[in-house]
Amino acid sequence: MRLSSLSDYAVVMMSAAARHCGGVRLNATLLAEETGVPLPTAQKLVSRLSSAGLLESTRGTGGGFRLSRPPAAISLADVIEAVEGPIALTACVEESRHDCAIEGSCRVRPHWTVVNTAVRGALAGVSLAQLSVEPVSQSAPHNAISRAPALAGAQE
Repeated sequence: MRLSSLSDYAVVMMSAAARHCGGVRLNATLLAEETGVPLPTAQKLVSRLSSAGLLESTRGTGGGFRLSRPPAAISLADVIEAVEGPIALTACVEESRHDCAIEGSCRVRPHWTVVNTAVRGALAGVSLAQLSVEPVSQSAPHNAISRAPALAGAQE
């Protein structure tokens, strides 16, 4: 399973917008320059993200756009669905679709909803606030951190 380039770019742009939250109004040009997303793609994504209600836009002098909600209230699932539509791993989870050749005899079909719900839940559990902060350095081994209190206690 792989996200489309558009979804990937939308997440990158929305994360950058989250870093500017509360600051200046943004525009597609600024985000394109900051993120490296090509300007025509950034403009297209701003339109889709606005249509989905994730960005609010203001026209005129001093116009631009900003996040419609705080970064903690916008999930990765929200951004992906704004670009791709509802998250559906297979056609089986879309009740209106009946184009599978083995639909009548498939014994896995009833389980795809559970799998799809789990994947969507995982994506919904990641917020723009989490994606917009600098990641913690992975240079220190996890064991060194977990052993430090034990060593300090052993010396006492």
